[in-house]
Amino acid sequence: MNIYIQSAGQISIQPPLSEAWFDRPSEYDRVYVRAQEPDYRQYIASGKLRRMGKILRRAVVCAQTAVQRSGIAMPDAIISGTGLGCIENTETFLSAMIDEGEEFLQPTSFMQSTHNTISSRIAIELQCHGYNTTYAHKGISFDSALLDAFLQFRMEKIRSALVGGYDEMTPRYQLMLGRLDYWRKDGEEVKLRRGEEAFAGETSVCFMLSGRKTPQGDRLCRLAGVEILYCPSDKQLQETLEKLLQENDCSLSDVDAVMTGMNGNPSVDDAYRQTLNRLFPSCATAVYKHVFGESYTASGLGVYAAAVCLQKGEIPAYLLRQPSRMKNVRRILLYHQYENKNHSLILLTSC
Repeated sequence: MNIYIQSAGQISIQPPLSEAWFDRPSEYDRVYVRAQEPDYRQYIASGKLRRMGKILRRAVVCAQTAVQRSGIAMPDAIISGTGLGCIENTETFLSAMIDEGEEFLQPTSFMQSTHNTISSRIAIELQCHGYNTTYAHKGISFDSALLDAFLQFRMEKIRSALVGGYDEMTPRYQLMLGRLDYWRKDGEEVKLRRGEEAFAGETSVCFMLSGRKTPQGDRLCRLAGVEILYCPSDKQLQETLEKLLQENDCSLSDVDAVMTGMNGNPSVDDAYRQTLNRLFPSCATAVYKHVFGESYTASGLGVYAAAVCLQKGEIPAYLLRQPSRMKNVRRILLYHQYENKNHSLILLTSC
């Protein structure tokens, strides 16, 4: 079965709901950057908007955008990945508990603090009553959601699915992760040089997957395969890669570039470099977190960046660790690892 990424919508630190970043990405010299917000009043009624936190607003608008661009009226499934869930609502509710002595608490923040609220809210807005689930596995959350959708297609249980990754980064949580050296920083600034250093960002990205080519829609690329491994040996990782490529009638020499989640943290990047040197010694390497920032579901933006590159048939120089633009791109392999325990391989090909 062919599975196509029919359309996508994103709200991140780049211009929202557009691919303007491809030609001229926004640049930052700060450690912590929040998402660029669209005018939500164009998408959500004011009464609903007042009762929705930022991450819910972003998720709903990204989902609506993906649906509208796809030409598919209603998805069969809604599958989301989030590392932190609605952390801003969680902080609001816990702060109110402290300030009010656990009395006179408003229920809205509590109801919106659960992780599966995101998928549920999208379903309510779209009136979608199909398969609905959320994966909250920290740095592998989006990859797990994408794998679930891929398997649902393969088992012929669905013909379309909205798959998204959503995370917000509050000032308090960014400070806490900074103390744990989650972001590498040089004083109070970061150097934005082709993935050598990344910074805290926010992720809201949603894809419409379809088992057939629809007459309408952007049709970014084809999702050829998804694999996730836990603590694999070098041999297991290599065998899984070879199997993934063989299933798609191609070899490593047919892969134009390997998109990685390198973010400037030495402990993270060293693990990537070891795998790249071992498995992909002759492949061009692309990065994206210096453009979109780091978050638990940043891999969703990596898939998005790779999909847009495949649709346009080229990879801009600022995404490549080599200094030149790559054209006539047909296959991109995304390699993502979290804490050097969870490893994922996602193969995307042009339509």
